[in-house]
Amino acid sequence: MSLTDPIADMLTRIRNAQQANKSDVNMPSSKLKISIAKVLKNEGYINAYIVSGIESKRLLLISLRYYEGKPVISQIDRVSRPSLRVYRSVGNISRVIGGLGIAIISTSRGVIADHQARYLGQGGEVLCSVS
Repeated sequence: MSLTDPIADMLTRIRNAQQANKSDVNMPSSKLKISIAKVLKNEGYINAYIVSGIESKRLLLISLRYYEGKPVISQIDRVSRPSLRVYRSVGNISRVIGGLGIAIISTSRGVIADHQARYLGQGGEVLCSVS
């Protein structure tokens, strides 16, 4: 099966698993998905992520985080899509819910959170927003 937007598929799998109160979610792996999972782990939105499998069929397992029975991620949305890319300079990166959430940005220095991009003075493609 060919996916036109694997990042949107990843975010949808996370949303669906949280609605079903699953403890973890499995998906095909890629370097970009691993980078997004790393940012989510560093920011405290997920417990852990594991890459398993052989080179051609690697899987990404994400362990979801809950607090008092509710998911830590209340909303996760794709911002930049294959049909409409969204790029922002460092001065135009807006805060998600007044700084309570994060935007995940693909920069020349890698995939980082919006507050890191502002600190480093880097703009880039806004992949998704998480709150």
